[in-house]
Amino acid sequence: MKKNLLCAAMLFASCSAFAAEQHVHWDYSGDKGPENWAKLTPEFGACAGKNQTPVNLTGFIQADLKPLKFNYKVGGSQILNNGHTVQVVYDAGSNVVIDGVEYELKQFHFHAPSENEIKGESYPLEGHFVHADKNGNLAVVAVMFKEGKANPVLETLWAHLPAKEGDKIALTPAHNALDLLPKNHAYYRFSGSLTTPPCTEGVRWIVMKKPVFVSKAQIDAFKKVMGHDNNRPLQAVNAREILE
Repeated sequence: MKKNLLCAAMLFASCSAFAAEQHVHWDYSGDKGPENWAKLTPEFGACAGKNQTPVNLTGFIQADLKPLKFNYKVGGSQILNNGHTVQVVYDAGSNVVIDGVEYELKQFHFHAPSENEIKGESYPLEGHFVHADKNGNLAVVAVMFKEGKANPVLETLWAHLPAKEGDKIALTPAHNALDLLPKNHAYYRFSGSLTTPPCTEGVRWIVMKKPVFVSKAQIDAFKKVMGHDNNRPLQAVNAREILE
């Protein structure tokens, strides 16, 4: 399961354990849309689970959340379009420390509009920074983008936007993901899942409280490349606690 979880987080990148899933087409609308993901194949059964992401973050429980420690180095070396999102592949050597455990940054990607909501507010863009510890346990750091001034980091990334599914473009020079995070690292936390099939649960979700800015032109550029919204609908919180 740990291997499968990590492979899924890498969005099926060269993982033989997920060969079957690669042949199961899923989408964000129609017969293969989110409401039917769990029915497409038994391997997607978790999509009907009780601890799914995204959620509306509200009803917070006060908790003693320890500060996050980001140890990000320059490592975003390739940007690709997999048909479901635009993803930046990250070289080894960068991590975030959560509760004393190091989670290595594997990749980051984007959803428009946002998948999670904060107190009922949706954002035009959300970034997911996907990490894994040495045992394959996953942690996703989510950053909300609010429409406003142009984002200088996205400006350089978007200069290499892969226009077609399957396109991969080298990033020269490589990028530092830390530059996309808000300066204030206050966060919410909850237990959830991957937001795409196989929707595996047991993922640690860290949602940054403060958004960063993105321009309308940058939002529109991403949407034009994707050609469709790529956000999964909100899922029930059920018995979970959302900590702040």
